[in-house]
Amino acid sequence: MRPEVGQRGTPFVCEKRPAIGDRGMIVTNNPHASAAGAEILLAGGNAIDAAVSALFALTVVEPMMVGVLGGGISHLRLANGRHVVVDGLSTAPRAARPDMFVPVSDGAASARDTEGRFNAHGATSVATPGSLAGWVHMLERYGTRPLHVVLKPAIRLAEDGFLASPYLCECVSAKAADLAADAGLASRFLPGGRAITPGARIVQPDYARTLREIAEKGGTHLYGGMLGQRVAAHLGAAGGTLSTADLSAYRPLEREVITSQYRGVTVVGPPPPAASGVHIAQMLNILEGFDVASLGFGTPDGIHLLAEALKIAFADRAVATADPAFVDVPVARLISRSYAQERSAALDMGRTQRWQPGRLGGYESDETTHLTVADGDGNVVAATQTINGLFGACVEIPGTGMIANNYMHNFDPHPGRALSIAPGKRVFTSMAPMMLVVEGRVRHALGLPGALRIFPSAFQAIVNLIDHRMSTQEAVEAPRIWTEGLVLELEPAFSAETAAALAARGHEISRVNLIGGGMNAVSIADDNTMTGSACWRADGTPVAIAGGLARRGIRFSTN
Repeated sequence: MRPEVGQRGTPFVCEKRPAIGDRGMIVTNNPHASAAGAEILLAGGNAIDAAVSALFALTVVEPMMVGVLGGGISHLRLANGRHVVVDGLSTAPRAARPDMFVPVSDGAASARDTEGRFNAHGATSVATPGSLAGWVHMLERYGTRPLHVVLKPAIRLAEDGFLASPYLCECVSAKAADLAADAGLASRFLPGGRAITPGARIVQPDYARTLREIAEKGGTHLYGGMLGQRVAAHLGAAGGTLSTADLSAYRPLEREVITSQYRGVTVVGPPPPAASGVHIAQMLNILEGFDVASLGFGTPDGIHLLAEALKIAFADRAVATADPAFVDVPVARLISRSYAQERSAALDMGRTQRWQPGRLGGYESDETTHLTVADGDGNVVAATQTINGLFGACVEIPGTGMIANNYMHNFDPHPGRALSIAPGKRVFTSMAPMMLVVEGRVRHALGLPGALRIFPSAFQAIVNLIDHRMSTQEAVEAPRIWTEGLVLELEPAFSAETAAALAARGHEISRVNLIGGGMNAVSIADDNTMTGSACWRADGTPVAIAGGLARRGIRFSTN
C-alpha cells in the first residue's frame, strides 16, 4: 500500500522507475508510440523526427485521444538554443457563429451544455483540424527525415494491428452508446455489438491506407486535396459547418514562448491561446513570496497556498486568456511581479476565499495525450495533442479510418464572452508542454493530458522539482490537488487528517482517484545524462538510448 502524505509531508512511493540514457530519450503514454520514436532516434533521426513519428503512432494505438483530425501544441527547444511553439490548434469554421448552439446551462462561465449535445457530438461539433498541418510543419522545418520515413511505424501498426490495452477497452465501454451510432466506429470497436476486450487485435486497414496516402502526398492531401474533400463532404452531409475552404485556408502558427523566472530557474511555456505559460508564471510569481520548501510537500499550509494560487489564476483566466487574434490578452500584466504582489497581498493562509478577476484593464475534455523527447544534440520536444473529447465527435470519415475532433465543445456557447465562438477563432487550451532552463540548458521538459487540470498539474510538478527538490520520477508521480475556485480535489494519498485541516480553513473537499492524466518528463544533467519518467496515471513508457558506434581506429584481425 502506498504511504499517505500527511501533516508532515510523509514521503510517497513511486510506482514506476525511470529510464536513463545519454544519446536520446522518448517518453509517451503508450509503449508502441515510445517504440516508434525510439526507432527513429536509433536510425539517426532527431527529436523532432521522433516526436512526429510517435504522434502518428499514437493516432493508431490511442485513437480515442489523438488523431490527424485533431489539434495541439508542440514546444520545441532547438539545438541552437531557440524555443518555438508550433500552434496546431483547431479553429472554428468560417460558417460558425456565436449563437449556433443553444445553451441549456444557467449561464455559468464554465458551462458548455447545449440542446441536443450538438457542440459535443456529431458533425456539428467538428472544428477545422490542425494536428496534421502542425506535425508536417515541424517535421519539414526542423526535422531531418522525410514524412514517409517517420510514418512507417504507424503504418505498420495500423496494418499488422496491435493488442488492445485495458485502458483502450475502458474508453470504448465508456463511449459505447455514441460509438454505436457510427457504423465505422462500431465495426472497429464494438464487434458484434460488444465492446472489445483486452488482448483483442485491432487492425485498421482503412487507416493504414490513409496514412500511406499522406506519406505519398503530404499534408496537402487533407488541406486542399482529395482527402479533405472527403472529410468536408461527409461532415457537410451530416449538418457540419467544416468546408474545403476551411481546410485549404488553415495554417499552423509559430508563436514566441512565455518565459519567467522562479528561484533562479527560467520557466518556459506556450503563450495564449494556451493558458499554461501565462498562468503558471503568474502562480509561480505568487509563490515566490513564500518559503514553499519550509511549508513542506503535502502539508495543510503547502496545499492551501497552492489552492489559493490556483483560484487566483482561474479567476483571471476566465476573462483574459483566449485567442489573441480575437481577445486582447494582458500578458505583460498577468506575468508581472507587481501584479502577483497585488494578488498575494490579499491571500489569507488561515482561510480560503473566493477570488474575482484582478484589474486587468471552461470547459475542456480530459482526453488528450502528451510526449516528451530529447536527442543527443540538444533538441527537445514537449508536445500535447488531442481530438478533444473521448473519441472526439464519435464520427469516422467513411473509408479513411480517421476520427473527427469535437473541438467546438471548447468554445463557450454563450455569445459575447472571451471564449465565445467566432469564425476562424482558435480554441483556447490548458495544454502545458513546459521546459525548465538553467544557465542556458534545458534541465526538465514535461507535460500531460487532463483538460483544465493540465496546467495546474504541470505547475505542481515544477514546484516539486524546484522547491521540494524531488527527482523527476517523484515529481511526475507525486499526489496532486486541483481547484478552480470552489471544490478542492485531493488524490487518495493525502491523509484524512490533512483533508480535515483544509476543511477547517473553509475548503470544500472532494476525494478523487486521480487528477489530470499521465505526466511524462525528461530531465537532462550536466553530462547529458537523460532521465525519462512516466507516472502511474497512464500507460506511460520511457525508452532510453545509450551506447553508440564502435571506437574509431580499431583494427580487426582477418585471421
